[in-house]
Amino acid sequence: MSLALLSHPACLGHDAGPGHPESPSRLKAVAGKLDRDLVSVGRAEWLEAPAVRDLDLLLVHTARHLGGLRQLDAAGGGWLDPDTRLGEGSLDAARRAAGAAVLAAERAVAGEGPAFCAVRPPGHHATPHRAMGFCLFNNVAVAAAVALHRLGVERVLIVDWDVHHGNGTADAFRAEARVRYVSIHQWPHYPGTGGEDDVGVGNLFHVPRPPGLPAEAYVADLLAATDRAVAGFEPSLVIFSAGFDALRGDPLGGFTLEPAHYGALTCAVRERAPEAALISVLEGGYDPLRLAEAATAHAAALAS
Repeated sequence: MSLALLSHPACLGHDAGPGHPESPSRLKAVAGKLDRDLVSVGRAEWLEAPAVRDLDLLLVHTARHLGGLRQLDAAGGGWLDPDTRLGEGSLDAARRAAGAAVLAAERAVAGEGPAFCAVRPPGHHATPHRAMGFCLFNNVAVAAAVALHRLGVERVLIVDWDVHHGNGTADAFRAEARVRYVSIHQWPHYPGTGGEDDVGVGNLFHVPRPPGLPAEAYVADLLAATDRAVAGFEPSLVIFSAGFDALRGDPLGGFTLEPAHYGALTCAVRERAPEAALISVLEGGYDPLRLAEAATAHAAALAS
């Protein structure tokens, strides 16, 4: 069974603004590397992402948030915060990104194998009420909510290794005991959330760490937090909130991981949840070539 790669051409149409680090070149680099290393040898296949349904978005986001994005889109777009712009094509891209995550969850839960969503814009900063931090809809949170409310999944584990804390994901599930959220992130750093004492209802496992530590320290601390999260909690679905801006040299982070670490981390998380369905959704990573290498290492481990 080959790995499903979910994307849509609309994801290249999102214009985050001149000189913005969250550019189409990121996705082009990832797709090209996946084509060369996995698709060409039959280990993965591309599937077109549908547009997400409002019914699914509303499991996480408020009607006011959806309506506000629609109104801004109809008015020609604009800035939602100093980092986050809705331009021509942005809303369509965001709907396809969230739709990819939902389809990935549907397929995985149905036993059709793991999936990697090569999409943009990213999602883990989008809260139920607002867009922020390059993110319009919280793709991972929507997929998790669909799994719980529509697909009959009992327990979801989200592992977020983006260098920034996924504040939106934490906010979406901080009172939902059926979801456990593990995040390792640079501290102090944007968005300034994710302290170790923020535990939700015992379901948030935050690992804030300073920049510049040896890569092995970040790997060990993330896996230790994952061990705590799965203790007494066998997830039916594991979702990777897969940002790659924790790579050494990323312009927006100070962690020190190398591409090979992501393959090893993927395998290690799989070993901790051997019966779980698996999906992954692209988040950050702002050095396109390094991003492509790391995302492909991750996807190859999903395909193994």
